[in-house]
Amino acid sequence: MKEALLIFAATWGFAALPPAAHADPVVLSLVHAATTTHPAHLAALQFAKRVEERTHGQIRTEIFPASQLGSENELLQKVRLGAVDMDVTSMNYLIKYEKTFSVVVMPYLFDSYAHAHRVLDGPAMNWLAPLAEKQGFVILSNWEWGFRNITNSKRPINVPEDVRGLRVRVPPVAELEATMQALGAQVSKVGFKELPQALAQGLVDGQENPLNVIYYNKLYEAQKHLALTRHVYYNTLHLMSTATWAKLTPAEQAIVREESKAAGDGMRKKIIAEEEELIAKMAAAGVKVTRPDPAPFRAATQGARDEIRRFAGDENVRTFLKMVDAERRQ
Repeated sequence: MKEALLIFAATWGFAALPPAAHADPVVLSLVHAATTTHPAHLAALQFAKRVEERTHGQIRTEIFPASQLGSENELLQKVRLGAVDMDVTSMNYLIKYEKTFSVVVMPYLFDSYAHAHRVLDGPAMNWLAPLAEKQGFVILSNWEWGFRNITNSKRPINVPEDVRGLRVRVPPVAELEATMQALGAQVSKVGFKELPQALAQGLVDGQENPLNVIYYNKLYEAQKHLALTRHVYYNTLHLMSTATWAKLTPAEQAIVREESKAAGDGMRKKIIAEEEELIAKMAAAGVKVTRPDPAPFRAATQGARDEIRRFAGDENVRTFLKMVDAERRQ
């Protein structure tokens, strides 16, 4: 279903833009991969509504959910080229443009959501945002995706050895593949759109994703077991093309940033608050839930951290881990 929504970005709250700002309305596009019931889409709607209210109709934006305009890699490339204006996408997709971003996908980095947010909103944003801008992306704010967990149709997972031999679908992200391989899984690269059918037909045994992705995309329906491994924290970014950003006035840029952050904060609160509810709903549907001790999983995935270190570079990993440790002590 194609759903378009008009939004507007202009000045800080004046009745109208100065005539010289935009002679005609500017049309912006915002794309994302989530379903229309997912908190990401609700955040996009909030962003749209608030920007419209504050800017009095000078810029129009169409929202295209559920990867209507292409895969996540394709959408990000369109943003980079200026063919699409904004994208809500996982941080990992920037790795193909700047390897430094791979440090964020290391397994078992963060103690909690609050810990991850302190790092990524603070020192990491100051470090990574300029690197993204060099590649054609302005990071407006951090949104949310969540800690990743494993579902499968074969057996409960309580220790790393339980993962060994399972055919687990993993996104096309080498760092996630390394984490699953370190646990002994057989990695499958089924596309996300094909994943529900692949699970139902037994072409793969399981998959790993944040709880909200598992629930809202009904991936649990063909799975008997959910293990709350929380092996990797996945951050989502609200991005804008640098070409589009340059067309906005400073006042417009300020409004877009402020409302992006407000929408992202709302998405964070919803995703975190509803996790136990989603677990309960899946359990009620017959899914068996386990809560493994993370310590042996952290030890078992050391090889994945070493592989990411080789790819990202020792200096980049040291820089990021220093930020992670500093925020842990707060």
